[in-house]
Amino acid sequence: MLELRQNCELCDRDLPPHSTEARICTYECTYCADCVESRLHDVCPTCGGNFCPRPIRPKRAYRDIPKLGLHHQPASKERKYSKFSAEEIDRFCSLFKDVAATER
Repeated sequence: MLELRQNCELCDRDLPPHSTEARICTYECTYCADCVESRLHDVCPTCGGNFCPRPIRPKRAYRDIPKLGLHHQPASKERKYSKFSAEEIDRFCSLFKDVAATER
């Protein structure tokens, strides 16, 4: 299940579960839309993949399926940060920023 990380791993901007500014890669690395566009150039600094908008988890279960919604499956409370320095991120992302995600 998607972890719903609560912050941008680069600038530490809050990204609550309902945020439309959260972007994730296939491994759930989480960044804000501003960092993805301006700093990362749509390149995940961990895996080299691209980003997509993070889906919004409904607040409650709307069907008779137990344990759905934020009430039963809340967002992570732990803040995460990239393990790479700003210089390492810039260097890595610059290698792939002009390569289509389908070709990386």
